[in-house]
Amino acid sequence: MPPSLLRPQGHLTPAETLDLAQRAPEILRRNPKAFSASPLTSLMSSPETPELWTIYENLLLSCLRAGDDASAAECLARLVRRFGSSDERIMALQGLVKEATATSDYELKKVLDEYEALLEQNGANIPIHKRKVALLRSMGKNAESIAAINALLDFNPTDPEAWAELADMYLASGLYQQSVFALEEVLVLMPNAWNMHARLGEVLLMAAETNPEGSSGKHLAEALKRFCRSIELCDDYLRGYYGLKMATDRILSSESTSKKAQQHDSEGFAMPEQATVEKLNQAATEKLAEIVRRYGAKERLWQGYDAGEIAAARVLLSRASNKVVR
Repeated sequence: MPPSLLRPQGHLTPAETLDLAQRAPEILRRNPKAFSASPLTSLMSSPETPELWTIYENLLLSCLRAGDDASAAECLARLVRRFGSSDERIMALQGLVKEATATSDYELKKVLDEYEALLEQNGANIPIHKRKVALLRSMGKNAESIAAINALLDFNPTDPEAWAELADMYLASGLYQQSVFALEEVLVLMPNAWNMHARLGEVLLMAAETNPEGSSGKHLAEALKRFCRSIELCDDYLRGYYGLKMATDRILSSESTSKKAQQHDSEGFAMPEQATVEKLNQAATEKLAEIVRRYGAKERLWQGYDAGEIAAARVLLSRASNKVVR
C-alpha cells in the first residue's frame, strides 16, 4: 500500500496525487468492499483496521483532484456502507463529491441548500459547517463565507484551522487588523506553531506596507518579533528567515530613525537598536544563502523546501548583493 495514502492529502504534490488516482482501481480491487460482523468470517479473512478507512478517504480525495469520479464514487460507497450516511464525516464527504462533480452554479447552489437543510437539523454539525464555508468561498462569496465561519467559531472557538481560514479570508479582503486578530487566536491555541508565527509576521509586514505613516513602525516591530520567534522554534525554516530579512531590510532603509523614540513614547512599543537589527539582518542573509546553496547542491537533508520559495530567496539575496555592489 502506498505510504502516501496515510498522509494528509493536502501535502501531496500534483504528480503524487495523479499517481495515486491512477493506481486507485488496483487498490480498490485488492481491498474488501465490506466486512462481516460474524466472528467466524473474521477468522477466515483479513481483519478490519482503522488504516483501511483512512486509505479509502484519502484515495477518494486524490481521485477527485485527478478527475477520476468513478473511483471516488466507489471509495465513498465503501465508506457509506461501513459508517452509514448519517455519520457527520460521511455527510461532508458526500457533499464534497457533489461539489466536485457539479457542472454548473445551479448544481452548486443545490448543494449549498442541502448544507443549509442539514444545519437546520443539527446546527453543531462541524464538518458540514466547514464544507459550507469552503463552498461559499469557492463560489466567490467572501462576505458570506466570513459570516459562516464566524458562526462556526461562535460555538467552536477552539478550532485553530477555522481561525487560520478566517485570517486568510480577512487578508483577501484587505482587512489586515482583523486578519492579525484571527492569527493571534491561532497562536493562543498553538503557541509553538512556527509557521503561524511567520504567517502573522507576513501579515504585519503587509499592514506596514499599506500604512506607511501612523502605526507602520508598530507593525514592523511586531513582525520582527514574530519572525524571530518562528526561527527560534524551527531553526531551518526558510519563510521565517525570508520574512526576517525583509523586515530588517525595511527597518534599516527607513529614512527617519529619529521617529523611533517618538513612536515609543506615543504608541507604547520599542524598536530594537540599529546594531541589533543589523545583526539580525546579517544572520538572516547568511542562513538564506546557506539554504539556497545546500538545496542547489542537492544535499540529501536539504531537499524538503518548496522550489518556489527557494527561487524567491534567490531573488531576495540577489537584490541585497546588488545594493552592496552599488
